[in-house]
Amino acid sequence: MRKSTSRSRDESDKSTGSQSPWILRFLLKTIALGAGLAASGALLLIIALSIAWPNLPDLNAMTDYRPRVPLRVFTADKVLIGEFGEERRNVLRFNEFPDVLKSAVLAAEDDRFYQHGGIDWMGVARAGLANLAAMSKTQGASTITMQVARNFYLSSEKTYTRKFYELLLTYKIESSLSKDQILELYLNQIFLGRRAYGFAAASRTYFGKNVEDLTAAEAAMLAGIPKAPSRYNPVSNMPRAVARQRYVLGRMHDLGYLTTQEYDAALKEPIVLESGKGTPAGGYTVHGEYAAELARQLMFSIYGEEVYSRGLNVYTTIRSDDQEWAWRSLRDGVLDYTRRAPYPGPLGQSTLPDGLETDTVRFDEFMDQVLDEYPDTAGFNTAVVLQASPTAVTVARSANETITIDDKKVLAIVARSLNPKASEAMRIRRGSVVTINQRTDGQWEILNLPEVQGAFVSMTPQDGAIQSMVGGFDFFSGNFNRVTQAWRQPGSAFKPFIYAAALERGMTPSTMISDQPFELTAAQTGSNQGWKPRNYGNAYSESLSMREALARSRNMVSIRILQAISPQYAQEYITRFGFEAEKHPPYLPMALGSGAVSPLQLASAFTVFANGGYKVTPFLISSVTDSEGKVLMRANPTIAGDSTARVIDPRTAYVMDDMLRGVAQSGTASRASRELKRRDVAGKTGTTNDAVDAWFAGYTPSLVGVAWLGFDQPKSLGSRETGGGASLPIWLGYMSKALERYPEEARSAPPSGLIVQGNSMYFAEYPPAQAITRVGLDQKKESIDDLLNSLGGASQESVNFIPQEALN
Repeated sequence: MRKSTSRSRDESDKSTGSQSPWILRFLLKTIALGAGLAASGALLLIIALSIAWPNLPDLNAMTDYRPRVPLRVFTADKVLIGEFGEERRNVLRFNEFPDVLKSAVLAAEDDRFYQHGGIDWMGVARAGLANLAAMSKTQGASTITMQVARNFYLSSEKTYTRKFYELLLTYKIESSLSKDQILELYLNQIFLGRRAYGFAAASRTYFGKNVEDLTAAEAAMLAGIPKAPSRYNPVSNMPRAVARQRYVLGRMHDLGYLTTQEYDAALKEPIVLESGKGTPAGGYTVHGEYAAELARQLMFSIYGEEVYSRGLNVYTTIRSDDQEWAWRSLRDGVLDYTRRAPYPGPLGQSTLPDGLETDTVRFDEFMDQVLDEYPDTAGFNTAVVLQASPTAVTVARSANETITIDDKKVLAIVARSLNPKASEAMRIRRGSVVTINQRTDGQWEILNLPEVQGAFVSMTPQDGAIQSMVGGFDFFSGNFNRVTQAWRQPGSAFKPFIYAAALERGMTPSTMISDQPFELTAAQTGSNQGWKPRNYGNAYSESLSMREALARSRNMVSIRILQAISPQYAQEYITRFGFEAEKHPPYLPMALGSGAVSPLQLASAFTVFANGGYKVTPFLISSVTDSEGKVLMRANPTIAGDSTARVIDPRTAYVMDDMLRGVAQSGTASRASRELKRRDVAGKTGTTNDAVDAWFAGYTPSLVGVAWLGFDQPKSLGSRETGGGASLPIWLGYMSKALERYPEEARSAPPSGLIVQGNSMYFAEYPPAQAITRVGLDQKKESIDDLLNSLGGASQESVNFIPQEALN
């Protein structure tokens, strides 16, 4: 055994010795080949560098950073209400970013940023090992400098060429800019979801605050977004955003950026995604969407597509407080009407097995399906009914969010649907899908999404500056601006302009006018239908003074006034207020507001009464500046008092103002002066035929406002709805706050040429002996021929109160 072993060892030694020269030759060849390849690689790298380096982009775009900044729209007091363009971006200097945000970014993205030279080789090795262990890409090694290079100049395509240029550009950036400059660029230009570029824009987008006001918890949440903006932004996915935030906070604590006490406090801090009360994250603190959109349209008409990238700042005449009051008041008015109207029943009916709500996972999956089909909208939340009875309803938004509604007044809204005998479509029961709304008092209610719409606009009568504009219940359900685009019948709100025309034809507030009804047959009107105008409530008097008739909004008197001055004269006269003659055919129904006006046009017309007889043009934009703050344009409005702007006799304005104050003190709008406790309030209610449109136009010498309520596709609001009941509350909701900054104004002295005798007023050229004192009282029934002549052979559309084209 020993010999055999010895022989085998000797044979083995000989065999090894015979192979050694071959292995040595192989190693030498391999080394030579490697050296050759290395030399060739080095040569190729030098050639590549010599070609690529000069072709790298110049860094001027970084040092002189001018991003594509969107059009921004502000209120008069510099509150942002809109941005338009592909990117939301705010550019700040390095020292304007808070330290807590810088720390959060470094902890999340590149904690060795100030130690490495652009590429963190330690980070590369660490990420490689982690990915190898996980057998997948779980970590990346991009530094902040590499991300800056990629975002400024390079595409995100995954090619070796792109990677090579990224490395070269990274080194060029590091050799040309300081670390603080590089970090400043990153903080300004990184994408953080929801069109927000840079942390200043993201702070406003998600939290509605300036970046310097961020807490550690908020800074960590923002710093976690760049990893995957679509997945880690808190609006799209709060659970993932919170998980990422906690990782960033942990890194901040480990790196010494946060003390243990600060770290614990940040973990406990709730994240509130609101730009302001009632405003969703990503929105603005002021609900100025309609005004901002109109400003955008006006700017686009001047600059075209360029408007979205020049960084223009548009300063409107809108006051932020006024805008919020107007938005809230209109919303309350629409909701109040919706509560009065019959509840139409639940959105739908789902199958909800018994006990499903106790299984958290399955119930949340079920709710996800419901919300996909019936998403939240317009501030209303979708919920599923768990239990329902006439005395209490329990609804759920998720497995952990249930609400019980048991207030009798709140349940009265849906009482018919809680009756066991209600039809299948109307009945609220287990599984019903409903919309719920949180009232201003904090209570929840079951309420259908409003179908009715509204509009409100206010302006100063001295120059026409628009103070607030709300063009509908919810801008995001359709941006049709009813303040400027809706042409509707003004109804009785139009009567003051007919009365003003009558004053200049010799009538006075004391002129007595017949209030008796009349009727014309289809044959007499020359169309296929007759005309039988009526006073509201079918109430009539033998006669009324013009002052009384306006206060009580009597239709018969208005028709006779128009007949007396002629529709043709009235049609020409109303153009002084800015109305379009073609939208008001010269027929008797014009006396009842049968034409078409927009809320903005009506508000502008009432400024003439408020400012003493001057036509001022409404305007929205006060100034425009470029991204450097240079003023590009500034408004130069017409001011009341400019003789070239006078459109009616100052005496007419004074008398009409006096009569309209009477409407607000003892007429159909007496609630206005009573609730505001002011005597300088004037205005006129308006309700069209069949209560299709409800209006209130009112003013003081300092502020004019118009409120409208109706359906986009005209239909009756209901037999009990009027301008005084439906729209006046909207106007009051706004004015009760807006007028606090305007002290009550005493009446000025009557203008020259106006004779005042008690409650009677006469123009000097129409003294008591010559003024028209009676209309339609010399005979029991007016001449049918006179009425037919006034109708002028009217078509069916005009007799039916509105030209068809006005509805288009």
